Amino acid sequence: MPELFLELFSEEIPARMQARAAEDLSRLCGDALAPLEPTKLRSWYGPRRIALSAEVADSVAPSSTTERGPRTNAPEQALAGFLRKHGASRDQIRQEGGYWVLDKRSDAVPAEHLIAEAIPPLLRRFPWPKSMRWGAGSNFLWVRPLRRIVCLLDGDVVPFDLREGDDDGHGLASGTLTEGHRFHAPGAFAVASAPDWAEKLLAHRVLVDAGDRKAVIARGLATLTNEAQPVDDPGLLDEVAGLVEWPVPLLGRIDPGFMDLPPEVRQVSMRVNQRYFAFRYPDGTAAPYFGFVANIEPADAGAISIAGNERVLRARFADARHFWDLDRKARLESRVPLLDHVTFHAKLGSQGERGRRLERLAEEIAPLVGAGPALARDAARLAKADLVTGMVGEFPELQGVMGRYYALHDGEDPLVADAIRDHYAPKGPADAVPTAEAAIAVALADKLDQLVGFFAIGERPTGAGDPFALRRAALGILRIIRENRLRLNLLPLIRLAGETWHHRGVHPLPPEELLDFLADRLRVQLRAEGARHDVLSAVFAAGADDDVTRLLARAEAVTSLLGSDDGIHLLTAYRRAANILRIEDRKDGPHTGAPDNDMLIAPEEQALAHTLEELGQQVAPLLEQEDFLGAMAALARLRAPLDRFFDKVTVNAQQPELRRNRLRLVHQVRARMDRIADFSKIEG
Repeated sequence: MPELFLELFSEEIPARMQARAAEDLSRLCGDALAPLEPTKLRSWYGPRRIALSAEVADSVAPSSTTERGPRTNAPEQALAGFLRKHGASRDQIRQEGGYWVLDKRSDAVPAEHLIAEAIPPLLRRFPWPKSMRWGAGSNFLWVRPLRRIVCLLDGDVVPFDLREGDDDGHGLASGTLTEGHRFHAPGAFAVASAPDWAEKLLAHRVLVDAGDRKAVIARGLATLTNEAQPVDDPGLLDEVAGLVEWPVPLLGRIDPGFMDLPPEVRQVSMRVNQRYFAFRYPDGTAAPYFGFVANIEPADAGAISIAGNERVLRARFADARHFWDLDRKARLESRVPLLDHVTFHAKLGSQGERGRRLERLAEEIAPLVGAGPALARDAARLAKADLVTGMVGEFPELQGVMGRYYALHDGEDPLVADAIRDHYAPKGPADAVPTAEAAIAVALADKLDQLVGFFAIGERPTGAGDPFALRRAALGILRIIRENRLRLNLLPLIRLAGETWHHRGVHPLPPEELLDFLADRLRVQLRAEGARHDVLSAVFAAGADDDVTRLLARAEAVTSLLGSDDGIHLLTAYRRAANILRIEDRKDGPHTGAPDNDMLIAPEEQALAHTLEELGQQVAPLLEQEDFLGAMAALARLRAPLDRFFDKVTVNAQQPELRRNRLRLVHQVRARMDRIADFSKIEG
């Protein structure tokens, strides 16, 4: 199959947009060129280009289809609309079976024709997060000025340009020319295929594959010094790989006078302002080095570049030193009143009000998680105080971290200081959860207050976005509970969080709605872990349990049952019972209530009724004792009598009373099982 190769060469593309742009290019080209059945799609991205290659058919085969239009006696307007829709004329249609019919035939379309027609509109409407116009006389939008387009099919140019109406599209047309490194190898050169493009760009000092650039950077940083290693920072590595085409890692030294700054301050300052990598010694302590990545091979082994970056870093750290020294002149406690002047949300009041809510919540949660109420209350009162410090104003990423340092400087209890730092955790899936009791209490209070407040004002997450990170807050609550194996009833805590809003006239939603949201997030969490999220849905449907640890234990027990031979057959029988009841209830149901034992004629239905009665006596106490595995073992005993019942007994007997009695017995089967889980929600 012919190879299609497309490269879009522009001025520097923001690093954060490159990977998504390459994905969009592959997706959009795959859709637009679907008639050519593209395969082996591969994309590349970098600071000045996105590109793709694919194997495509050499043409679209001829085809014929028949479109049925309106009835022959339909109004003339209906027929005119049909013809207009298909671009046909009256002499192209015929009558068949009382309808107007159009036979559509299309000739074979060469691949280059389809590509030339599809690519220009795709590029004109490319979904960059931000685009720009440049120059005069054109409305063509691109993330940065687009300079060249390479479009080849088996080495030959697919000719097209970006003109549209009166817009000249900056005169951009497809060709064979691309450009190498801006400084090492300036100027244009021709390419003939994707492999030829990658090989020639390598010779022109451009690594086209982002993975290769990341590997060069990571390997280079790791070998810059034998004393220390770079701090693992995948996000920064991705970003820097999007800033350079020919990465050259270099090592600078940090002035010893700044090594007494908190390591987080140094690392964030280097990362945010300069895209530098921090280093650590093998024992985990900070090393006086930083790594950075140049986009050229310097003639002096980087001496001038290193000296310049060290000078810039000294200025950055001097600013940080100013904030560090100034912030410690005032106690953290003295900053709490200032939070009344910091808006949390226009409809939800100030950070000061929020802090007072957190105090009450954390104090109530504390004994439930083994923390001292006074300790949790103190931590909650100070939790947001560092928001009004100079350091956090400069580096918002350090909120909580700086609060801990300032609390320790003020002589606060170390547990209070740690809770200030940890109450934001976990911020992401790779972040550890708080494990100290006071920190757990404040972290849960913080996330519950956030969820209840934003849900109350209608700011729920949608498919389009989650601007207030409510999904993250919910997942944080769940992870804290799960990883600390906490036994908490969430509904009373949600109600308590809601009570703190009444003085503002905010009316929280019913707690059950927020519990449903948390259950949905738990299903997402289990799905990501590869666990049976459908079992969780089944267990939750049997009773909206607000104890996450107990809910998961029940789900694990049901999963264990379903993994056994008895469980598989029991699920099959349950579905058979549910199907029978659905059909028969529609006729003359519902068939609820206890069956009449005197009308149980067949031995198999008598045995089933006896087993159901025993289960009713056994399962309830086991569930009460939270012996869920024991309850599943008892339920498994239902399999044999239920199998024999369905094999030997005709449920829809000829005698009406006998039929109704047997349907009530089948209903009892479903009801007994539904006490444990709604097995209708089990997939597969």
